Amino acid sequence: MSVLSVSRRTVVRSVRILGVASASAALALGAAGNALACSISEFSAAATCNGDKGVITVTDVDPSGVPATVSVFLENNGADLKKVGEQVVKGSREGVTISFAEDWKPNAEYRVHIKAEDYVDEDIKPNLTTPSTACKKKENPAPPATPAPTPSDDARTPAEEPGAPASSKTEGAPPADTANNAPSPANGAGDSNLAETGANSNTGIIAGIAAALVVLGGGAVFYGMRRRGSGNDR
Repeated sequence: MSVLSVSRRTVVRSVRILGVASASAALALGAAGNALACSISEFSAAATCNGDKGVITVTDVDPSGVPATVSVFLENNGADLKKVGEQVVKGSREGVTISFAEDWKPNAEYRVHIKAEDYVDEDIKPNLTTPSTACKKKENPAPPATPAPTPSDDARTPAEEPGAPASSKTEGAPPADTANNAPSPANGAGDSNLAETGANSNTGIIAGIAAALVVLGGGAVFYGMRRRGSGNDR
């Protein structure tokens, strides 16, 4: 009987030891599971520039990919001045980054809150402080200077191409006044007399008839004188 009682005590003690060990292991595994699922240490925030625009980024490196709501607030003397935005992120071992467009000012302070159901409900510590230098604005390049024209370029006139129409001055000139070519009244009279004695008038015919009459008249006078002389001789 004493041997059996000792054996029972040993079994009970062993079972108790195993129970305590199992419970401890379960608690340890549960804590490890919660730690692997999601924690605030897996989130980080930064203020960067996208060109000349300000951006606030939040990165989640939670390998379990638990959905987490990220809220960003602009702070002023420890109080929320405005809510910049809110997004849901699912992390990964490589990290997932989300962005909030925000034209942040130098040395501004932002509070980033993370809420993952049953896992995390707190802010990233410390609060995010932006750089002391704002994002640089893009400078527009100055337009290239236009060279001033040289005097030779100003004085140069385009050459007229062969076969080109006459200039507008020639085309628009009125016809010459033909009245200026007409003779004056004084000259007209002289020209008229000269034209009458020309070859186209009857002056030649009249002169020939007059010459014939002179010859006939001379002959008549000569014949009359001869008859008068012959009569005196008798």
